[in-house]
Amino acid sequence: MPTFPSSAAELNQTQNQLPPESILFGRTEHMQALRNRFERVVALDMPVLVEGENGTGKDVLAQMLHKRSPWTSGVFVKVRCSCIPDTLDDLFASADIGACESEGAVRRTQSSCYGTLFLDEISETSAALQTKLLRLLQEGQLCSVNLKRCKLNLRLICATSCGLEEAAARGSFRRDLLYRINVLTLRVPPLRDRLVDIPDLANYFLELFNSAYNCKAKCLSRSMLRSLLSYSWPGNIRELENFMKRYVLFGCEETVSNELVNERRNQQGPEAPERNAVSLKEITKKAVRELEREAILKVLHANHWNRKRAACQLNISYRALLYKLKDAGIASAPPPSSNRPTEKRLAGRPAL
Repeated sequence: MPTFPSSAAELNQTQNQLPPESILFGRTEHMQALRNRFERVVALDMPVLVEGENGTGKDVLAQMLHKRSPWTSGVFVKVRCSCIPDTLDDLFASADIGACESEGAVRRTQSSCYGTLFLDEISETSAALQTKLLRLLQEGQLCSVNLKRCKLNLRLICATSCGLEEAAARGSFRRDLLYRINVLTLRVPPLRDRLVDIPDLANYFLELFNSAYNCKAKCLSRSMLRSLLSYSWPGNIRELENFMKRYVLFGCEETVSNELVNERRNQQGPEAPERNAVSLKEITKKAVRELEREAILKVLHANHWNRKRAACQLNISYRALLYKLKDAGIASAPPPSSNRPTEKRLAGRPAL
């Protein structure tokens, strides 16, 4: 049975610790390119925009930027933009400053604020708030009821899971604010583009949650790892993290593998034929129709396009032949360029 930590703070502190850089950046070419760009921008006093799907670890990357930056001794203020009040007065009071506060590293006074400001999901800000946020970034100080005037010495990091260029084109995001925050960009790829990193990530989460919950879950089997590699992970690393947490708590591969199979079925939806697939029945039907059409044309030509004689030779009724001609798209008379006599000539009557 798992033993839970004595306090929620102890559990959060264990789970919120940053992973090693070898785990964060992994082994793929995409992540190594991200790591190289990270090293180049980490110490620059410029705003950084982190782009990526939900669950790819944008907040972890932002914390790593803060940890490696010259502002590491200051506060790391994480704010969900949809939760920012329109007045901006409680921007820091309602922010999640995490471990920085417990370590006594917060340097916020009535006159200054030093550290990193992380605005998560910047696209969710309202139009009115975008205007105030732009003014805040331009002036570099915050006017608050509690803080009066607070001078900001903050490294700005923004994150988004949607394209801000498209939002600006739609008019839902201020283009001048976009230019203000989009100085340096870090794009985090989805987990499906870095499947080779899944074993290392799974082992990292296994050790993390074994320690957090005092469990002794075993390493995943090869068959289980193959199942993880064949899954598309729409929830990205966050989904893998929750999967490993359930595995550690339940301690049974069969339980979590069944969940994985059900998730895969939900993604695929009801089985349907492939868009370009053709059934054997359709292929056979089409081939028979082509052969029948060629046979009818051959008999019509042999009988100088006399449909009654052709029907007799084909051993079908005249009405059936007319139906087949219509179904096959064959004209009831020979092409105009044909020099063959018509049925009326064959009957000894003058041609019309």
